Amino acid sequence: MKIVVAHNRYREAQPSGENTIVDVEISQLAAAGVEVLPFLRSSDEIPSMPKSAKALLPISPIYAPRAQQELSRLLTEHRPDVLHLHNPYPLLSPWVVRTAHRHGVPVVQTVHNYRQVCSSGLYFRDGVICQDCRGRTLGVPAVVHRCYRGSRVQSALMATTLAVHRGTWKSVDRFIALTSAVADHLRDYGIPDDRIVVKPNAIPDPGNPAPLGRGFLFLGRLSPEKGLDLLLEAWRRHPDGALGPLRVAGDGELRPLVEAAAAERADVTFLGPLDRAGVREALNASAVVLATSTWHDVLPTVIIEALASGRPVLGTALGGIPYLVGADTPREPAGTGPAVAASASAPPSPGGPVGPAGSSVPGSSVPGSSVPGSGVFVGSVGQADAAGVFGHVDAVVTPHQSALPTGIRAGEAGWVVPPDPAALAAALPVAAAGAAALAGPARARYDRTFHPEVVTKRLIDVYASLR
Repeated sequence: MKIVVAHNRYREAQPSGENTIVDVEISQLAAAGVEVLPFLRSSDEIPSMPKSAKALLPISPIYAPRAQQELSRLLTEHRPDVLHLHNPYPLLSPWVVRTAHRHGVPVVQTVHNYRQVCSSGLYFRDGVICQDCRGRTLGVPAVVHRCYRGSRVQSALMATTLAVHRGTWKSVDRFIALTSAVADHLRDYGIPDDRIVVKPNAIPDPGNPAPLGRGFLFLGRLSPEKGLDLLLEAWRRHPDGALGPLRVAGDGELRPLVEAAAAERADVTFLGPLDRAGVREALNASAVVLATSTWHDVLPTVIIEALASGRPVLGTALGGIPYLVGADTPREPAGTGPAVAASASAPPSPGGPVGPAGSSVPGSSVPGSSVPGSGVFVGSVGQADAAGVFGHVDAVVTPHQSALPTGIRAGEAGWVVPPDPAALAAALPVAAAGAAALAGPARARYDRTFHPEVVTKRLIDVYASLR
């Protein structure tokens, strides 16, 4: 099998999990025997471009002529089975989809953000969830608020690009949604179910988990959308030392906030930015990992790292977080309804398992089994797409859920709560008490859903369905 992987790399000065995921995925595919033809460009190329090329940059998100010429040559010479697209902006442009189709090559795209609708790709502006451009032919609010790179001109260009390429995106042969929340977003955009496959990212297996540590770990970018201020406000509602230690690792604009909290309380430790060995040590020292994003975080890799290490996760019920911890239930798609209600839990269907937006899951069955030592009953709800590739959503029922504080939802590998300080504060002692019971199920969820062997096979199956 021969696959072209197309990706516009983000600038190296701007750390990008997407760049890392693309690199890892290429390696995993090659290790599985797939011939990968990388078609990569980098935004770091822009400063060294000749003046003639720079003059065309303003239109490159809509149509990048050089990229189309080079891709046409590649497709003609190698005749690949599939083109797999990740980020097309700014040097590739979504036009690569049209170029591939002109050569008879089907296209798969991994959807890493919400940029089919939102110019910034985040559904997040000025510290809150924003859906102002949803449903509009042209994203005028993005221009007004300078949502793309803080520039009205560049925001106008991106909003125009999204409008021009609405039909381009709808011609993609198969979309890979990293979580069920992204699948909901695509359905809301008008993509039919039979062209959506839920396939998360994978991270390498770190080996057998170390014995459970103590306390909580926040690991990630110290920026407003990651909910660090939400976490610290919830933490302060408990006496110093009552929950064990809180370790915070990372760097970013909210670093002074963490340093102040560490100076104020003995149970808060700021670890600063960590290398891979430092991350492993911090995970081993902790019992629960926190993912308190206040935006529809697509797929926080730190959660997969936590599960691989046998650490359950306490997170907010936004974006892909419920899917990752196995607390997924039908809910409004990211970017629909009022911002405060987005990702809110939908009531269970009295008629049995339900699919997105409360629809019945065709041909579903709910075989159940107990997760050893957890008191959690897990049933797998499966739905096949037209390609015969299955997307699984874990339906989790906990016998003691009625005893949980209001707003806390238990999952196979953790808990989710609304992005509210009171709800998070109530969930912290629940997570501290339940960490040992969910450590084993957390690692089991990684093995079943996020292990490279599982995820790579799933991706190859998607390719094979289009040959």
